[in-house]
Amino acid sequence: MSRFHEQLAGASDRPFALAVIAGTKGSSPQRIGAKAIFFGDGKITGTLGGGCLEAEVQSRALSALKTGRPAEFAMVLDHDFGWDDGLICGGSVNGLILPHAAQAGELWRELANATAPIRWGVKTDFSIARTEADDSGDWLYQETVSPPVELWIAGSGHVAQAIAPLALQLDFAVTVFDDRVELANHYFFPAVTKLHVGGWHELLKMPPPTAPAFGLVVTRGHQHDALVLSEWIRFPFTFLGMIGSRRKARIMREQFLKQNLATPEQFDRIACPVGLDIAAVGTNEIAVSVVAQLIQKRAESAGVKR
Repeated sequence: MSRFHEQLAGASDRPFALAVIAGTKGSSPQRIGAKAIFFGDGKITGTLGGGCLEAEVQSRALSALKTGRPAEFAMVLDHDFGWDDGLICGGSVNGLILPHAAQAGELWRELANATAPIRWGVKTDFSIARTEADDSGDWLYQETVSPPVELWIAGSGHVAQAIAPLALQLDFAVTVFDDRVELANHYFFPAVTKLHVGGWHELLKMPPPTAPAFGLVVTRGHQHDALVLSEWIRFPFTFLGMIGSRRKARIMREQFLKQNLATPEQFDRIACPVGLDIAAVGTNEIAVSVVAQLIQKRAESAGVKR
């Protein structure tokens, strides 16, 4: 459940080649910035999109590990390149193979523990280093690594238990709030999940997150949902979702406006029912729909174009 840079840092005790997609044109299986770690024993961490593209890069990466020579690669993903595996995206990709990436272990650890955006890149001599946003020098590749988006989950029941591990795998930093110590514990949630357990009136005194964050209200009932929402609706969440039906949202909206707990604009930014409409049935499918929406909203807030 670690982020990719944590995996880079963890792999730095043995040789590996890091491959990075540095540019794309047209249709391609992955975007710029896609990465994979290739080990000498054939193991792969991360992905460049799979298929024959990844197989070809792996072959070159293993050669680079033996020779110690970094390299650039460029491939056209047409029928001639991928007829054997059916890869006919029609676009092209270019990238880098870095067989000495393990030597940048200190940088990978810094990126894995980043509390603020950090920019790094690969120079024309294939060295890996930090850089600045306005540095327009000779770089083959540059990217900015930001801390994971905070995901605050109110509630520790079945839905929260299904959402948390998925969100952690997808680079969200998860914090769970609940008054039930028998559920809000690391038996039901991965060890890296932050837990806040206590009475709701105490939990809701916690100041809002300082970094960009998402909020998710999935408590054990409408009354608890309304209690949490009465506080969180004023927090500067980039995205705030609540489990429930459209009828629940309509009734709660009327109550909040009548009691002056929120303005129409504040309430209307809440996603309820939360999750993409994929006709989800059961807890696990609901979790998939919710996490899919979180991914979508994170990309939108980062300005990623579809």
